[in-house]
Amino acid sequence: MSQPIGLGLPDAPPPTLAPRRKTRQLMVGSVGVGSDYPVSVQSMTTTKTHDINATLQQIAQLTATGCDIVRVACPKTVDADALPAIAAKSPIPVIADIHFQPKYIFKAIDAGCAAVRVNPGNIREFDGRVKEVAKAAGDAGIPIRIGVNAGSLDKRLLEKYGKATPEALVESAMWEASLFEEHGYGDIAISVKHNDPVVMVEAYRQLAAKTDYPLHLGVTEAGPAFQGTIKSAVAFGWLLGSGIGDTIRVSLSADPVEEIKVGDQILQSLNLRPRKLEIVSCPSCGRAQVDVYTLANEVTAGLEGMKFPLRVAVMGCVVNGPGEARDADLGVASGNGKGQIFVKGEVIKTVPESQIVETLIDEAMRIAEEEGWEEEDGVSPSVKVTR
Repeated sequence: MSQPIGLGLPDAPPPTLAPRRKTRQLMVGSVGVGSDYPVSVQSMTTTKTHDINATLQQIAQLTATGCDIVRVACPKTVDADALPAIAAKSPIPVIADIHFQPKYIFKAIDAGCAAVRVNPGNIREFDGRVKEVAKAAGDAGIPIRIGVNAGSLDKRLLEKYGKATPEALVESAMWEASLFEEHGYGDIAISVKHNDPVVMVEAYRQLAAKTDYPLHLGVTEAGPAFQGTIKSAVAFGWLLGSGIGDTIRVSLSADPVEEIKVGDQILQSLNLRPRKLEIVSCPSCGRAQVDVYTLANEVTAGLEGMKFPLRVAVMGCVVNGPGEARDADLGVASGNGKGQIFVKGEVIKTVPESQIVETLIDEAMRIAEEEGWEEEDGVSPSVKVTR
């Protein structure tokens, strides 16, 4: 009987670039938000909220992808009327996103939403309603997120600063927070979003230096999937790497499931979330003697769905290939139309290029079985051969 293959999981938490900034702690339903809790990933549904079945179906898809908290839009009365059913049936906490109409804030609270996001820049007479909102949220025991956006900044601040500068965004957030604090309510999270990552980072840096509120990070209107991913990764990497940020949303002009995938990968890359499947593959060059691109893509597709931490190296030449494959849990170093298969640093076999993908998948399945991850997760790894 073969011995279980150790995956080299660390005994201590993996290192991060900086300690988390200390904040007050909030509970958004069952999810803790603040420095005592892991950084959470959020998204927002794209369905019409009043279409309850479609909205719940999308929430289920987001949950399956790893979403921790979901936000739903509430622009109309029919949307507000749908909130009780959505909040009751959603598997993850629901935040109601409120603009323009303060009456929907109270409907969301009464509906049992886990939190409410308010945009003080475009809610009519919001400052005069803070006392009522603070009491209703306080009585319900739910937090409020003050969400300041560059595109909907209070006109008074636009006149003062000329545009949505970091200082303008921070002043707006701090002013609204102070109004809540005047009424004894402090269960507040803040976001100060901008479409320019540099402006956004500076706004959050200034905000983090002024307060201990938990911060929700976001590059707003970040763009299509590729551009938005780059913008968000740059901004989040800087802030989270500096210890700033308690919950995130990657805003993409794409299926919201993609937002969760990107956000999850950003947190894994920063050691702020346990790593799952990781593919290490070379960029290829003139030294490559196999089709590295095809191998890497097919191995990635073939191992899609694996939830346990497995580092797989797919390498194309003899320069870095053996070293990378040897350091991974599972790997291949390729050359001359063949591949040496490594498991925990040892060559176990050499196979033709046409069998590399299938062999790696078979070995991954074997490791999963020997490590007991199938039983622990309660589901079998989703693997497929695509050749």
